[in-house]
Amino acid sequence: MSEASAHAPSDFIRDMVAADVAKKKHGGKVTTRFPPEPNGYLHMGHAKSICLNFGVASDQGGVCHLRMDDTNPATEDPEYVAAIQRDVKWLGFDWGEKMFYASGYYEQLFELGEKLIRLGRAYVCDLSEDAFAEYRGTISEHGKESPFRSRTVDENLDLFRRMRKGEFKDGACVLRAKIDMTSPNMKMRDPPLYRIKHAHHYRTGDAWCIYPLYDYAHCLSDSFEGITHSLCTMEFESARELYDWVIAATEVPWVPRQTEFARLNLSYTVLSKRKLLQLVEESHVAGWDDPRMPTIAGMRRRGYTPEAIRAFCGKIGVAKNLSTVDIALLEYTVREDLNPRSPRALAVLRPLKVVIENYGEGDVEEIDAAYWPDDATRKESRKVPFTREIFIDHDDFMEAPPKDFYRLSPGKSVRLWYAYVITCTGVVKDAGGNVVELRATYDKDSRGGGGKKVDGTVHWVSASCALDAEVRIYDRLFTTENPGVESGDFKIDLNPKSLTVLSAKVEPSLATANAGERFQFARIGYFVADDDSKPGHPVFNRTVALKDGWGKANARAAGPASIAPKEPPVSKRAAKDGRDPTAPPPSAAPLSPEAIRLRDTYAITADEARTLALEPGALGLFEGAVVAGAPAKAAAALCCNDVLGELRSRKLDAAPFVPSAIAELLALGAEGTISSKLTKDVLAAMFESGDGPRAIVEKKGIRQISDAGALEAIVDKVLAENADAVARYRAGNANVMGALVGLTMKASGGKANPKLMSDLVKKKLG
Repeated sequence: MSEASAHAPSDFIRDMVAADVAKKKHGGKVTTRFPPEPNGYLHMGHAKSICLNFGVASDQGGVCHLRMDDTNPATEDPEYVAAIQRDVKWLGFDWGEKMFYASGYYEQLFELGEKLIRLGRAYVCDLSEDAFAEYRGTISEHGKESPFRSRTVDENLDLFRRMRKGEFKDGACVLRAKIDMTSPNMKMRDPPLYRIKHAHHYRTGDAWCIYPLYDYAHCLSDSFEGITHSLCTMEFESARELYDWVIAATEVPWVPRQTEFARLNLSYTVLSKRKLLQLVEESHVAGWDDPRMPTIAGMRRRGYTPEAIRAFCGKIGVAKNLSTVDIALLEYTVREDLNPRSPRALAVLRPLKVVIENYGEGDVEEIDAAYWPDDATRKESRKVPFTREIFIDHDDFMEAPPKDFYRLSPGKSVRLWYAYVITCTGVVKDAGGNVVELRATYDKDSRGGGGKKVDGTVHWVSASCALDAEVRIYDRLFTTENPGVESGDFKIDLNPKSLTVLSAKVEPSLATANAGERFQFARIGYFVADDDSKPGHPVFNRTVALKDGWGKANARAAGPASIAPKEPPVSKRAAKDGRDPTAPPPSAAPLSPEAIRLRDTYAITADEARTLALEPGALGLFEGAVVAGAPAKAAAALCCNDVLGELRSRKLDAAPFVPSAIAELLALGAEGTISSKLTKDVLAAMFESGDGPRAIVEKKGIRQISDAGALEAIVDKVLAENADAVARYRAGNANVMGALVGLTMKASGGKANPKLMSDLVKKKLG
């Protein structure tokens, strides 16, 4: 075992592999593989698999192969092979000197196909595509044996060899495994192993016109390479029986073991190469490496680091349960990674000129500006020119501001980052009444923190010395958490404001920024210099935004103009206490004494304790609920998420009901009266009326449906309306099951008992 394994994360796969090593299974060796098909660029879901496969091997001192599962010549390309290699290396993993290709095993695979025929375990079938589907049967009906199933060994060998020679057209026949047409697993009903495809292969050229199917080539490739642990996502669970059958039927000496884990689902994102290819081909994005894309290439160009992606994969862990990870966790992990590695710089994205009337015309003052203002141990700095005319951001001025606006307005003063305190003395407007310029004075004694005390600090650049730059502000690519689920077409949910291009002004030192260099633009966010940069005219991509207390509150009041990322909670006091906005987010800081008390007293997580310590309204409800008998962990989860969300959205400091109502609400869920979805509905009603949860349940009739008869009617209706999805499931697409369960839950208004509903759907589908 490697030294790193002592600090490796723990999950059911790593525990399984460690147990195998301890038992000296496979001689104590561990060999895994990452086997993408080169038909597109890798995305965030692949990053999870890469980290797992290479990580598991590294933990145990083993090796991980990089293998191209290139058995479909029509969709594969050397460009994708190169991109995959580049992405795996960039993530920090090394597959050694040898690359592996399924196409490198074509001759062996063909010979094993002949072996299956000689053993009476495979045959050539001439059924048409429609007839093939009809003979296959359904989930509830057995399949029928093909009329070609009884062909002799000699006939099948002759036909298979003629298939290879190119004597038949595409689709004329296939080589099928001879297994069991009555099997409840559709995958086992004489699945095809080889098909005819007269297409040029990027590696083998025109040497072959028959190609092995994935379920045949994949497991045998694992065997040829001596893979000890074949790790794949849950959609291949139904294929494991066929995986094991092919290994046993071909009698290959090495027997690998397949284990499944949950694939990564990410909110506001699609992780499907087919869908991502559509976005590229239909020009919804600028290519596979568009920074809005969840591809590794896109994330690299956006400014994500490999360390951040690996850290994110470590945080989400490995499990069998399917779930969707909030993209806010990825964004937070990126901030956490970039904060200590990104030097600070000044940039104004929406310039508004300010003329400082008591500063000398033509004077230029070189101000020493620290690259790391929040880290006293790092002394690096640069010179920033200060002149009579400067630019500030339009968002940092308001002519008639509300009470809590701590920026510039007529008669009000702010401190310029690194520089002086200025006071707005006048406003210049154009013919349309728009503010185009400000007049101000400066306090010459205010450098270095001297002079008058002010509440706000804003960033700026010199108007005469600033550099023109193009800044690309990227938002989430989709407007909904689950693109396409409600509309049926994921492209309908594309965010029209996912890219905003601004003509910005930046400090002169950024003229030499090289592509890939990262910066934190003070008070704005993290940015990276793009490959499109030219000498004297840099282009910056926003990687991720910083927190902005006033901007968020204003956005909530104005409506959802853009998709605001969720952040770890920040107290109202913290937003006004002058804390350096470049400092790490609160959840990256040590626990306060109060948070430590909560964590240790109630055995809740550190993040929950930190949140409750910062939010008095949620804390009072939590502790009162525990006193009233609620389980601490359940109460903490509810108060830190749904309760806190209600308090914030309604701008309340306290809830309109007593804390014991939270205990009562959790009890209703525990006894099965309401589901988790209905819990949120009841909670919202509690905030609206102040009534207790039981009264609301009785008054509004909000109750979980646990009657099998009532739910069965809903299931029947949904399955009838979604016959295509049912057919796909019965054809072997196990992923459809989750979608069908979701549709039935939606049809019940979220009131169905989730387990009962899921069991009914599974029962109906066999």
